[in-house]
Amino acid sequence: MKKKVAIVGWRGMVGSVLMQRMREENDFEGLDLTFFSTSQAGQPGPAIASGAGPLVDAFDIEALATHDAVVTCQGGDYTKEVHPRLRAQGWDGYWIDAASALRMEDNSVIVLDPVNRDVIDRALDQGIKDFIGGNCTVSLMLMAVHGLIQQGWVEWITAMTYQSASGAGAAQMKELVVQMAQIGAAAGGAAADAQAPVLEVESTVSELLRSADLQITQFGAPLAASLIPWIDRAMENGQTREEWKGQAELNKMLSLDPLLPVDGQCVRVGAMRCHSQGLTIKLKRDVPLTDIEAAIRKSNDWVRLVPNTKEATLQQLTPAAISGQLDIGIGRLRKMTLGDDYLTAFTVGDQLLWGAAEPVRRALNIVLGR
Repeated sequence: MKKKVAIVGWRGMVGSVLMQRMREENDFEGLDLTFFSTSQAGQPGPAIASGAGPLVDAFDIEALATHDAVVTCQGGDYTKEVHPRLRAQGWDGYWIDAASALRMEDNSVIVLDPVNRDVIDRALDQGIKDFIGGNCTVSLMLMAVHGLIQQGWVEWITAMTYQSASGAGAAQMKELVVQMAQIGAAAGGAAADAQAPVLEVESTVSELLRSADLQITQFGAPLAASLIPWIDRAMENGQTREEWKGQAELNKMLSLDPLLPVDGQCVRVGAMRCHSQGLTIKLKRDVPLTDIEAAIRKSNDWVRLVPNTKEATLQQLTPAAISGQLDIGIGRLRKMTLGDDYLTAFTVGDQLLWGAAEPVRRALNIVLGR
């Protein structure tokens, strides 16, 4: 008998990537699918191999409750409104969610099966039914360095992030492109003129960045030709919530005891959809670099260790090289002058794939036993 699966939020940015990946992996086959919408109920559903009927109202609790699993990329506000109502009705199906609303709840598991399949399996045995995708930056970091944590070598991690516009949302991605276009239009003539003084170009760009003419409706500040060293809301200890998630979510995801300290600063940069991180890792002892490289390589099927050379770094360890791929790049790996028990590395991963849609896609298959 086919499992009944409800999909909500399938037209948004993360939802669109999820749909793409499910098509690529033939995940729709063998499922009885219903597509729900918060705004277009009654209209035709998406064209998929197994067919789909009209869209159903995403707030119809009775309709949702007829399904074995609900997969949602609709966002946290939807989760907060619908999930408790659905559970209060007695629904005992699987709730699989890309939003953050339920991540830290006691009865939920943050899913990233290449690094925490044991935690997921244990939760299934315990009857847990809420499986939530993790913070994109945390997930991408773990895909890169979990092999070191797994070996018990890591004392603490500090991550300085370079997070893409896609992590903020589709409107923010578009605003970045608009800012780029505005800058290009303002400075294009002088920039193309090899004889024009470069300081004139810089002055033109800087003047635009500080003016009211640059579109900053979404970010509140220029991102193109600049950066924004603040992501999410403030915490009482001076962190932003995005920075707080590093330790909180990593430790819950891996079910670690004692806690592994993780901190750093989260910065928005002008990349489109890849998050990068500069890591400082304090090791518990001096582990040979060859052993570190071996542990990274064997930790999962998607991590790619990039040689610490300029050529390899430029070709393989940039957002431009990684965007749209499941590969997780890690390079610039070396011991630090701080001491042989200090390691530095640079990682790059696609925020919309392993940072968002892919763990959700895989979680659905796991809970349905596929």
